[in-house]
Amino acid sequence: MNEALLVRREVQINAPPATVFAFLTDAEKLLRWMGTEATVEPENGGLYLLNVAGKHVARGKFTEVIPVHRLAYSFGWDGSPKVPPGSSLIEIDLLEEKGGTLLRLTHSGLPDTEQCAEHAKGWRHYLERLAVVAGGGDPGPDPNCDAR
Repeated sequence: MNEALLVRREVQINAPPATVFAFLTDAEKLLRWMGTEATVEPENGGLYLLNVAGKHVARGKFTEVIPVHRLAYSFGWDGSPKVPPGSSLIEIDLLEEKGGTLLRLTHSGLPDTEQCAEHAKGWRHYLERLAVVAGGGDPGPDPNCDAR
């Protein structure tokens, strides 16, 4: 695995792992911090489908689901020649820490440094929003979305 083509992010969230897990796997909760439409089937082989920002559709399949601890799913964008559906892998670990949850995300399989930079920027934005909403706050309207 090429370390230069990985996106790694960590965020501390003021909520237990079960709460954070729900915001990653329940479509209604997911849409409170990212996307405009979602279908998530958090089981091995289940569909991950998310219209991000009202204009880009992410698609993949869950490859590992360990409730409240770990998620992994293939990932890519409908219509993208560089990162097509299922071409990359997102792994999320939830660790109980400091009265809350340390979320560790690794996004691998991206084709080049430009795509890594774009996805790193997106993950930074959306994980900040996740930390707010899972911690009981309101992240407000997503400035990246066309419509809400």
